[in-house]
Amino acid sequence: MVGLTGLVAGVMPANADTERPHVVVKDGKTQPTFSYKDAIREKVFVETGVDSDGDGKRDRVSVFITRPKETNGDLKVASIIEGSPYYAGLQDPPYHPADVTDYPRLAPWPVPTAPPGQANYAFPYYDNYFVSRGYAVLSADTLGTGDSDGCPTAVGRNEANGMKSVVQWLTGRATAYDAEGKKVTAGWSTGNVAMAGKSYDGTLPLAAAATGVKGLKTVVSISGVSNWYDEYRANGGVVAPDGWEGEDLDLHAKAVLSRKNPQVCESVIRQLEKRMDRVTGDYNRTWDERNFAKTAPNWKASVFVASGLADWNVKPIQMSQLWEGLKKAGVARKLWIHQAAHDEPLDVRQGAWLEALNLWFAHELYSVPNDITRQPKVDLERTPGQWETHQDWPDASARPVELGLSTGALGKRGEGTDSLVDDPSRKAEDLAANEDKPDPNRLVYLTPKLDKATKLSGTAKIKVRASIDGKSPYLSALLVDYGTDERISGFSPVVPTQKWCYGDSIPGNEGCRTVRKYTTAVTPFKIVTRGWMDVRNRNSISVTEPIKAGKDYTFSWPLQPYDYVFKPGHRIGLLLLATDHAYTLRYPAGTKVNVDLSGSSLTLPLTK
Repeated sequence: MVGLTGLVAGVMPANADTERPHVVVKDGKTQPTFSYKDAIREKVFVETGVDSDGDGKRDRVSVFITRPKETNGDLKVASIIEGSPYYAGLQDPPYHPADVTDYPRLAPWPVPTAPPGQANYAFPYYDNYFVSRGYAVLSADTLGTGDSDGCPTAVGRNEANGMKSVVQWLTGRATAYDAEGKKVTAGWSTGNVAMAGKSYDGTLPLAAAATGVKGLKTVVSISGVSNWYDEYRANGGVVAPDGWEGEDLDLHAKAVLSRKNPQVCESVIRQLEKRMDRVTGDYNRTWDERNFAKTAPNWKASVFVASGLADWNVKPIQMSQLWEGLKKAGVARKLWIHQAAHDEPLDVRQGAWLEALNLWFAHELYSVPNDITRQPKVDLERTPGQWETHQDWPDASARPVELGLSTGALGKRGEGTDSLVDDPSRKAEDLAANEDKPDPNRLVYLTPKLDKATKLSGTAKIKVRASIDGKSPYLSALLVDYGTDERISGFSPVVPTQKWCYGDSIPGNEGCRTVRKYTTAVTPFKIVTRGWMDVRNRNSISVTEPIKAGKDYTFSWPLQPYDYVFKPGHRIGLLLLATDHAYTLRYPAGTKVNVDLSGSSLTLPLTK
């Protein structure tokens, strides 16, 4: 049993003899004690310090609260906030053209005149599990969405201020009102607050932590964006999340514009269209204010990160740069890496995820002296259902191994030149196939068959000495595992549909989820990781410098961080392209790339 030492008021071990309502702790976790069905459900409107819709009044954040009924008495509880722009649904703005004829253009945007629907706060799962275990769970509409005021800005400073204000209300430093305009206080709050969520909802906690707001003790970021530049740009190049060609920063604001009278936000979003600079792709102030990873030295909150290695929507760099930034800043941290894509760890590992969260929140919000921070920092899923633990990531034993390029081969540095002609209509999967046959639209370099398993852990880097002549400014590098094998092909609901239940339910808000499992397929190769650059940003991601046709330059750029084991008998392949059809913009065909082999190499972080 956990003793009272270090516990806040209102938290008792399971063997405590008391009749007053209290949060029960056993085995280092809070236990289901309170009725979810009878919980208090209320909405308040928290006043912020910004006026982003320009109406002369401070924006207010709409917050739906679920808390144990006992908090209307003497019980005080910790809080978990899931801020989201999604509670009231989405608009359907047009995506920008991915095909370029002269310069990248924006799609015309018909400004919406009505919200897409009513707010529904049933999709988060934290309330179904944690309310009965002694927490208040708050669902907060981000500015410009649902019943909140203000305008959406793709997690700009106003949205960060909105989440900060909710934390401040829970600590007595901000004001909230009910629907009638009466002030409402959070007298039931201990003042210890967490934020948690996935994707956009996993990005807002990072933005709030970057403000250094007092009372925010920990954040849980699942597939969160730690630097928006790396979501829609790569080394100066405009890139898209996988499957979302034509998406850019402004699309996020346009899609979530679900507030009443959405047309009042037109000027704010028009400014975002210009400032994101889809033409050059350069890093600028708009991107810098959305670079949360660099602010880690100012964070007061601990961080639990979860990410999927197959997530090419919120790409692996988002997890990697945040993890490294937290390490350098000395911030308490924990990391789960799974083999799925843009998926919930709750679906991947089911109850084990909730157990870990329970230990984490109990430790960070109720000061329960469990062993969660003494456990290995990293849980990594190597194959479906097979998890490893590590003290850190990337693997500390990984060392950079430089491989030279010679025609068709990866290992020794060669002489002479190889060339390709860009065909933006062809997908990478097509260009990667038939690796031993010549193809005018790509270059392939292969190692001999491996005599032992070879593990990559970290960030591969490519250096290419080349001349470029044509319209496309892109160079793309893909790391490929060649060798027929059974590989993960997806993570999908099982057929026939099955459900598993993890928490409490009420009508319209079920504590159950559809069972999802990995699927596999036998394939001749797998694209492991990839990276891109705009050659005009060869010296700086902030400055576009034209190149001269026919002149040799040295271009260096990183691939997305990754963790992967190449099996014995397989070959490691490097695929060089100009256009990467699913990710980069697609300029007119015909750009010619001449690669100087003697000045080109691939560096892989390989373990001993």
